[in-house]
Amino acid sequence: MRKTITCIICPNGCLLSADVSEPGTDAPVTGAENPRSIDSPVTGTGCPRVIDSPVTGAGCPRVIDSPVTGAGCPRGEAYFIQEITDPRRTLTSSVLVKGGELPLCSVRLTDPVPIARIPDVMKEIRKMKVEAPLESGTVLIRDVLGLGSDVITTKTIRRITAAQ
Repeated sequence: MRKTITCIICPNGCLLSADVSEPGTDAPVTGAENPRSIDSPVTGTGCPRVIDSPVTGAGCPRVIDSPVTGAGCPRGEAYFIQEITDPRRTLTSSVLVKGGELPLCSVRLTDPVPIARIPDVMKEIRKMKVEAPLESGTVLIRDVLGLGSDVITTKTIRRITAAQ
C-alpha cells in the first residue's frame, strides 16, 4: 500500500511517499528487488527496510518496498523510515509538587520514545511527587523504563516559606 506522510523535520513540509507492506503480507525484500539492502546509518542493520518494530511486534516487520520519494533532503528519507518502522514521540506532562509556590511542575522527555510505550511512561510520571524547590532542567527520572530518555522539569518552582 502506498503511504504518504508529511515530513516535520524542517519547515518545508515535504510530502514523502513509498510503498509499504503491512505485517503478514508477502513482499519481496531481497536481492535486486531491494534497492536499500546496504548498511544504513538510519538503523545500523543490513536491511533498513525490514525491521522488527515495538509498535507492530517482534517478527511482524513493516517493509518499505520502494524508494522514498518527495524528500527534499536526506533527513526526510530517514524520517519516513523511522516513522513507518518505529514511530516515536516526545511527551510533556506535569508532576505534583509539595511545598512549592505552584502545585504542579511541567515536565518533558529529553528524547522521543516509541508511541506504544507512552502509556507506560505516563504511569511512571503520574507516580511522581516531588518536593520544592525545583530548578528547570532537573532530571526527575533518568532513563525512564530503559528507553534512553530522561524526564526533566521545564519550570523553576520555589519553596513556600512560612512568611509567604
